[in-house]
Amino acid sequence: MIRISLAVAAALGLAACGAHPKAITPEQSAALAPADARLSGLYETSCKTCHTIAGSGAPLTGDARAWEPRMKQGMATLVAHTVQGFKAMPAGGQCAACTAADYEALIVFMSKEP
Repeated sequence: MIRISLAVAAALGLAACGAHPKAITPEQSAALAPADARLSGLYETSCKTCHTIAGSGAPLTGDARAWEPRMKQGMATLVAHTVQGFKAMPAGGQCAACTAADYEALIVFMSKEP
């Protein structure tokens, strides 16, 4: 018989919960929007086009698992990819009105689990 202390069991349970963010569907992703009205408008007219469609090559908004390896590259790299274009993403992410701060805020919003 294996005995595990309550503290060890709780720690293992919490570690397991944090290790694997839940999956998100394209429908759930499409329902998300930034709380800030200006960012929400920028998101609606640019980012949402690709980041809510499975198979587009873009990580879904709210899919923390898909965003995790990208976030590990650092915000400066992600903003540079957005500004310059990267793989299938067009330069500027189709957002002519976005500033570097906007891109950062939008990346943070999209990369978080709802």
